[in-house]
Amino acid sequence: MTAPESSAPRLRGRPRSPAADAAIIEAALRLLEEGASVGGLSIEGIAREAGVGKATVYRRWPGKDALMLDVLRSLEEPSPEPAGVSVRDDLVTVLEFMRRRGLAKRHSALLRNVITQMHAHKELWRAYDENVIAARRATLRAVLRRGRESGEIRADVDLELLADLFTGPMLARAMLHEWKELPDGLAERIVDTVLEGVSPRG
Repeated sequence: MTAPESSAPRLRGRPRSPAADAAIIEAALRLLEEGASVGGLSIEGIAREAGVGKATVYRRWPGKDALMLDVLRSLEEPSPEPAGVSVRDDLVTVLEFMRRRGLAKRHSALLRNVITQMHAHKELWRAYDENVIAARRATLRAVLRRGRESGEIRADVDLELLADLFTGPMLARAMLHEWKELPDGLAERIVDTVLEGVSPRG
């Protein structure tokens, strides 16, 4: 016996194809890697590179900024959740994740490309900051607050500045000075050096 047909009206249009989504995002990545600027990219050019029609792209994204945000998201991987046992070990976990991202040459090269252009594309950068960076920053701040509450970090330390002191060296090597190495143990060295300076005196 066959199941009865649903009485609900059928949705118009074709369902989204994950393969088409992936092809469009991959096409944008290839164009960026080949030297296209964020401003120089167009929906038409991305669609042509992906081998789809322009309408296929617009059915998925309302405009280029929305597509570019998903392109950047496609390069992200879930960040590990700090274990919460030791503030020092949790900080190492956060920085080691950044180091491994920096070693992913495709990821770091694309981010360097995009970051250098963000001053001219403030809305895209703001969206990336709010959707990706803010969550990671919040995780780091939570670890630092716990360190201050447990007495591992002095109470008078500015935690926003401290977050920059931890992440700055890794970001500089991963994205600004790509010729510098990201050796094993770098996360531990950064964490221990900074913690030594902000631990309680005496």
